[in-house]
Amino acid sequence: MPIPEDVTGEEIDKDVRQELQSMPKGLADDVAKNLVMVARLIDEDPEQAYGYAKVALRLASRVAAVREAAGFAAYANQKYSEALAEFRTARRMTGNVELWPVMADCERGLGRPEKALEMAGAPEVSKLDKASQVEMRLVAAGARRDMGQLDAAIVTLQSPELASSSVQPWTARLRYAYADALLAAGREDEAREWFAKAVESDKDGSTDASDRLAELDGVEFVDALEVDDEAPEQSADEEQPADEEPQAPAAAEAPERDED
Repeated sequence: MPIPEDVTGEEIDKDVRQELQSMPKGLADDVAKNLVMVARLIDEDPEQAYGYAKVALRLASRVAAVREAAGFAAYANQKYSEALAEFRTARRMTGNVELWPVMADCERGLGRPEKALEMAGAPEVSKLDKASQVEMRLVAAGARRDMGQLDAAIVTLQSPELASSSVQPWTARLRYAYADALLAAGREDEAREWFAKAVESDKDGSTDASDRLAELDGVEFVDALEVDDEAPEQSADEEQPADEEPQAPAAAEAPERDED
């Protein structure tokens, strides 16, 4: 697959670069460039990212970072069985538990929420950092909802991290999940409160909490383009009144502005 000229491979994390040092330089550079493309495209074009991940995997299947990248690319394309296999391989190669939450979410994607809950209670969770523990809580709550256990999902999300006034990178998503679970359980007033809290903490727009809040408040957004499309058009052959001169477009009458 084509690699843009601005991609050098140096953009990858230094730990990943170190993993590639055992390979011939030319091959290591090719793998690095493909990994850069995976990271660049995985959100906006996951299918393309998956293609680059497969290239990297073909070139360096024994590199843990490559297996992990292939796993995330498969996960982004909802290829949960493939993603889980790659994550398991990466974990065996490194002994690292940081992939535990996303592995559990793959189990959910495969229709096995009970397995995800089993993983949420495993000893590996205690070895996770705070962000990953919150991620595991989100997965466990999702598994409860998959099983129709709304009240249990709500309780699962109730935690010191949820109650904290401190805003962390995961705060908005945690508050959003809690609000969504409350709404699903019919607790609309509480849901509105937590969607509002999610909006407060969602500085980079990682959720659609503001839209959900507006929906609960009965606010409707109108697309200006749609309004213009629906406006009646004057027929081209309609005649102007005889006593009126044709009017020039308003834009034509406006004085031109000097460009700086």
